[in-house]
Formats: sequence, structure tokens, C-alpha cells
Amino acid sequence: MQTVLITGCSSGFGLETAKTFLSRGFKVIATMRKPDASLLPASDNLVLLPLDVADPQSIANVVEAAGPVDILVNNAGIGWLNALEGSPVAVIHKVFETNTLGVIALTQAFLPQFRARRSGMIINVTSTVTVRPLHLLSVYTASKAAVNAFSECLALELAPFNVGVRIVLPGRAPATDFGKNAAGLVPDGMNVPEAYKEIADGVFKQWAEEPADMVTHPQDVAEAVLRAATDPSTPMRLPAGADAEASMASLGGEAPLA
Repeated sequence: MQTVLITGCSSGFGLETAKTFLSRGFKVIATMRKPDASLLPASDNLVLLPLDVADPQSIANVVEAAGPVDILVNNAGIGWLNALEGSPVAVIHKVFETNTLGVIALTQAFLPQFRARRSGMIINVTSTVTVRPLHLLSVYTASKAAVNAFSECLALELAPFNVGVRIVLPGRAPATDFGKNAAGLVPDGMNVPEAYKEIADGVFKQWAEEPADMVTHPQDVAEAVLRAATDPSTPMRLPAGADAEASMASLGGEAPLA
């Protein structure tokens, strides 16, 4: 039985991915900042561990408690939607600490065991905003694009040790907690500067008018992660969701990394 460790399992993509791997017979180590056993079905194959990917001690504790891991899924992340002028520097630091540096630090912590066994798979969940520039997402996009570049270089670095790296790129997922988490980063929520209100209104109007089926559901991401973990022929960058697939296809398949 293979063991998969998944970050950010309290909701959305991570929660659904944990459920999917459990249903397929994997041992699942589901991590979240505040573990809640009620979120996942009871199973002898499930382990819940607390993890804050921005906290080095928390990462060290998880590596020790988890033991041998075959598949690492870096899914934990926070959203941020605002013009750059409306993005406090402290928020920008928080976004990068979680979305970028957290991925790098957790991956680095598990690499010694992967390298020693000469096996393993690392799957990083980023976003198709990295291949399709959008208004109000400069900070968030930059944090995810950095993970794309990191992943591609890391894949070359780890190939001699038979350790794989894949990127799953979801599209827009209104059903997740992206907006709520983003608003929680500042005391008074996300306030778009007045000069950018017209742009913001246009963005929200465009999203509202998009076909209801052109979004990414948590199950789309879960299935893409499962494929990346089990199918050696999976491409380096795998879109997840109807809108993500359309974005990638419009660029001629695999898009160049940002």
C-alpha cells in the first residue's frame, strides 16, 4: 500500500483529493492547520496531522510523524485577489510564504527519503492563471508561477534518483474557499483601490457571465492528482477542470511555464 501525504485538506481541492485517494486504497496522511476528523470518512488508512507549511518546526514535526511517504501532494495555498496597489506588503509576504516557500520547504524536507529510496512522486498544485494573465491576480499568479518554474527545474534535478515531479493546474473554482481565505488576510477584507474599481467590476461581470460548466470542481483536481500519482505517462503539466483544459488547449497544449 502506497502512502500519500496531502497538504491543505481542510476544504476544497485538498479535502476531495484526500477522499479520492482513500477510496482507491492508499494510506492517506491528510494535513491541515487544525485537524478535524469529521471532515473525512473514518478509516484505518487515514492519519490526520497538523501542519502549517509556513512554519519550519511544524514541517519538521510532520516529517517525523509521517514516516515513509511515497507521494507528496503540495496543495495548501491561500488566495489573493486585488490590484497590486491594494495589496499590503505583509499580505504579499504571507501569500508567498504559503504558496511558494511552503511548497519548497516541505519538498526539501521529504527529499532525503525519496532520494535514498530512489523512488517517489511530488505533485504541486498551482493554477492556470500562470498561463493566462488576468486582472487583480498579479501577486497570486506570481506565487504560483514560481512553483511552476521550481517544479520544472526540480524534475531535472531529481530524475537521476527516479523521483518524479508533476504540476496540476486547476482553473477557477468558485466552490472553494479561495475568496474567503483571501479576505481573511486583512482585517477589513479586500478593498480594491478606487482607481481600479472599474477594472474589478469588469472582471467580476466577466466571471458571472461565463458558462456554469466552465469551472473547476474539486473532483477534477482530485482525479488529476491521482492520475499524476499513478500514470507514468502523465505530462509534466496537467490541467484540471473544463476551463483549465480550454485555457491550455488555446495555447497549443502544454503552455510555457511563467
